[in-house]
This record gives sequence, C-alpha cells and structure tokens, in this order.
Amino acid sequence: MKKQGFTLIELMVVVVIIGILAAVAVPKLFGMIAKSKASEVGPAAGTYVKMQQAYISEAGTVLGNYKIIGYSTPGEGGKTTNFDYTEETRSWDKNTVELSTTAITNAWQAKSRVKLNDCAIGQAWTVSVAASSTNAGEATFTAAVPTGDGCDALTPSFDKIGK
Repeated sequence: MKKQGFTLIELMVVVVIIGILAAVAVPKLFGMIAKSKASEVGPAAGTYVKMQQAYISEAGTVLGNYKIIGYSTPGEGGKTTNFDYTEETRSWDKNTVELSTTAITNAWQAKSRVKLNDCAIGQAWTVSVAASSTNAGEATFTAAVPTGDGCDALTPSFDKIGK
C-alpha cells in the first residue's frame, strides 16, 4: 500500500510563498483603495471648471457662484464619505463678481474627511479662478493638490484640470 500526501517541506514552501505574495500584495491593495477614494475629486472639479467657463462665456465677464452656474456638489450637502466640498463664499457679492477685477482663490475646494494612506485628514484639493490675461470673457483655472504626505500621488493629474 502506497501512502499519498504532501511532505512537511512541501507544505512549508507553499506557506512561505503565500506569505511573500501577501507581504507584497496587501500594501498595494491599500494603496489602490486610497487612490480609488481620492479619484472622486477629479471629475467633481472638472465639472465645476466646465460649468464655470460655460457661464462666463455666456454671461460675458461675470463669475458665478455654485448656485448661479448650476453646479451641485457631490454627495448630500457637499459631503461624501471621503470629502467635504465647499466654495469660497467670502468673495461673492450678490451672487456674482466681475471677473475682470477679481481672482478668487480656492473658489472650489474638497477637503479629505478620511486618512488616505499617508495623506492626512483635512488636506484640501482646490481650484482658483482668475480673469484670462489673453482672452476677454474667459477665465483661467489653477488646480492645486496638497503637497507632501503622498496626497499628490493619489491624484497625479489633478493639477492639469482647467488647462
């Protein structure tokens, strides 16, 4: 009668291989989860930029707030599981601001509500708006990613929004 089965050494080799794969795969998995959570800010900012530019083109030289341009923030009341979305409200006067005389820093903002890998809670992705120096009736948009803590690695093309 022949005995069949695996030897202890064969089982140990399989356990070591699985351990090595897990040690490599688990950090990659958490990195991908954080990147997927951060991926919501790009489309939200892109929509804001498109709606703001459409409004400016239609209205001439007037910059509109969220309500006037028809932009609604993602989530319930500008809050999603991962981010809080806000607009710069101190600069708005009677819902509009003349674009030719005003630049609005952080006109659109998304602050992280959760820790995304090394990116701490409260880090802000922003879009600022200013009058275009080359084309009247148009705006230039400057997107900024939080520096340090690996936040820029989560949204590598965010700073190209509006360009």
